[in-house]
Amino acid sequence: MARDRRWDPCVAHRGKEVDSFLSDYFTQPERLAFLVAGAGFDPRSRAVATRLAAAGAPVRALWVQENRPNPHQGQVERATTNTAELLAAFAERELVPVEIFGSDGAVVGGRNIINVLNRQSFDSVTDVVVDISALSVGTSFPIIRYFVERIGRRKGPANLHVFVAHDPRLDSDIRSIPSDAPGYVHGFKGGSTLFAAAAAARLWLPQLAAGRRSALGRLYDFVEPHDTCPILPFPASDPRLGDALAAEYLTELESTWAVDTRNIVYADESDPLDLYRTILRLDDLRQPVFAETGGSMLVLSPLGSKVMALGALMAALERDLPVAHLEPIGYEVGPAVPVEIVEPNLVHIWLEGDVYPQPRPSLVAEGRPKP
Repeated sequence: MARDRRWDPCVAHRGKEVDSFLSDYFTQPERLAFLVAGAGFDPRSRAVATRLAAAGAPVRALWVQENRPNPHQGQVERATTNTAELLAAFAERELVPVEIFGSDGAVVGGRNIINVLNRQSFDSVTDVVVDISALSVGTSFPIIRYFVERIGRRKGPANLHVFVAHDPRLDSDIRSIPSDAPGYVHGFKGGSTLFAAAAAARLWLPQLAAGRRSALGRLYDFVEPHDTCPILPFPASDPRLGDALAAEYLTELESTWAVDTRNIVYADESDPLDLYRTILRLDDLRQPVFAETGGSMLVLSPLGSKVMALGALMAALERDLPVAHLEPIGYEVGPAVPVEIVEPNLVHIWLEGDVYPQPRPSLVAEGRPKP
């Protein structure tokens, strides 16, 4: 039987609705927003900040500068331009460099950003705004979990908003160079390391994206799933994208992963809630089936579209699902990538706050058996 879902219904906005929400909500006299966003080379870095600044919203900003070894000079120049614009947007702001890899090559970005957040003061802040448009999964997922758990402990601020600039073509043109060590995103092990999880039937849900075969191959070896249900975008801005991805991953689908065509998952490329609900439905269907044989465990690997990654994040938060990830050691930026996106297609999800009636469906705690 399907359980109550924390974000169904969910308050969300897309496109022009987001511009109206930004200018109407955050300019209310009782509002003070704390903005967390990436200050990097991604042309979407300024998407939310410039709109908040133009509306005259009171904002304290924390700009996160993800540092990776040996960045390309062109990307450094782009990041410098974006950072200068971001620093000029608000009077109260802080730029924090976050090392993504340690001296031994270990992924430490998630832990480092949590240490930064622990040093912040949220006095008088009513709303936290996280713009994941220019943040990696390894950084953005721990940030959002930090605030969800903080709000759950009633430490405030009361409201949590997540924004992302939806641009699938840009997601394809900015290609990550994967590191050699797959692992779980900080805060998203989902009980996978517990002894009881060893007997669980692992279902891997990788989000297929162009040019990510090598990364997904390493993740498959790391997860060692019993079954695989790849996620394809449909509907999508490019109606042939699903077919193109199926052709690119034909060897994996037919041989390596041995995927039955009935097990391919389709999710709306532009709506994070579609993938969120789909993942929860799969979890609901599998729990009673495997209850007597060690249980079921869904393992997520969001690559490619940031909007679909947001849907995976919401499901992972609600059900404490593990997120297997291969942190990028760098990026390749295609020649068609602009310096700035002037009219981004923004998506807003109101994750937590006083807009929702209480009590809400609870989150599954790490290591606790699922009901």
